[in-house]
Amino acid sequence: MNLFDVYPVIDIEPVKGEGCYMYDRDGNQYLDLYGGHAVISIGHSHPVYIRRITEQLQQIAFYSNSVVIPQQRQLADMLGRASDCGDYSLFLCNSGAEANENAIKLASFRNGRKKVLSFGRAFHGRTHGTLAVTDNPNISAPVNSRDHVTYVPLNDINAVETALAKGDTCAVIIEGIQGLAGINCPDVAFLQALRSLCDRYGTELILDEVQSGYGRTGKFFAFQYAGIRPDIITTAKGMGNGFPVAGVLIHPKYEARHGMLGTTFGGGYLACAASIAVLEVMQQEALVENALTTGNYLIEQLKDIPQIREVRGRGLMIGMEFAEPIAALRNRLIREYKIFTGASSDKRVLRILPPLTLKPEQADVFADCLKKCLLQAAQTQNRLPEQ
Repeated sequence: MNLFDVYPVIDIEPVKGEGCYMYDRDGNQYLDLYGGHAVISIGHSHPVYIRRITEQLQQIAFYSNSVVIPQQRQLADMLGRASDCGDYSLFLCNSGAEANENAIKLASFRNGRKKVLSFGRAFHGRTHGTLAVTDNPNISAPVNSRDHVTYVPLNDINAVETALAKGDTCAVIIEGIQGLAGINCPDVAFLQALRSLCDRYGTELILDEVQSGYGRTGKFFAFQYAGIRPDIITTAKGMGNGFPVAGVLIHPKYEARHGMLGTTFGGGYLACAASIAVLEVMQQEALVENALTTGNYLIEQLKDIPQIREVRGRGLMIGMEFAEPIAALRNRLIREYKIFTGASSDKRVLRILPPLTLKPEQADVFADCLKKCLLQAAQTQNRLPEQ
């Protein structure tokens, strides 16, 4: 049987990971500045992570949500303290798309409305409901209706109010920072105004923190830069450091009822063990603070590179926009400099989403190698880089 060929695969086979590094089967060391799509939050093969999962595996690996699983309560308590969302409730599931599906359902249950407002270039997942609010028709199948969704430009508060004033919008869903689109940040003032408009028109506000959450931006959730409280928050990726797990944080105004939401695997013993380990390490090693300081340090270095048109992002969620597509640059960084970075739907934007354990000296390595790579590319094209 063949694999269904839907992924553009880099011809490298990692066999080991440690901290911010990966090693392939030939023994080559790579600096991982992409973390498998922002998933590796506490570094590869962290000993606390390994111990937590191993100990749980030796006791019981799985049972469904039809029994008491104390680790779920422990995780909820830890997450509430770490995120400053202790009065929210937690629903555990398996992926960011699943979290966003359930968030939209919850909003609709609450106000009975059917329409959703999303933003240009947004990405919220590949399941039926999340494809509808993802601004990429190329990945929507004919069965995926988008008729109930309105798209407006990011940071255009007038367009938001025009849509919400009709009084039929169930929810606004917005990323804390647009990741796949190329690291586009909502303005602080825009998020604050968005919160006010949702309150005025009885619309629920969903913050998709799947990629931007769990300390990546230098705060636990990116929306916290605006000082607002969403009605629903979704998280995944860095939550499990590679183990599939996701969460929906639900404002205390919501009332649960049996059967409203459900999942077979969500909140299982191993998922909770992985997530508990992540929060332990984040606290013990002050990784949210490190994401802020090391991220700011790297951003300042990148701003000094003349070939980069714009540096965007917060903490260790960074996008670099160039004048030309970055495919060749990214490939050269991998092949010649052994550094993993990420692309985006904007072909001119290079993304980095490293483990939150990244050190300043590792940031230096990247900045230096990027400069060399750009100089090499300019010389190859028989022209000097812009000064």
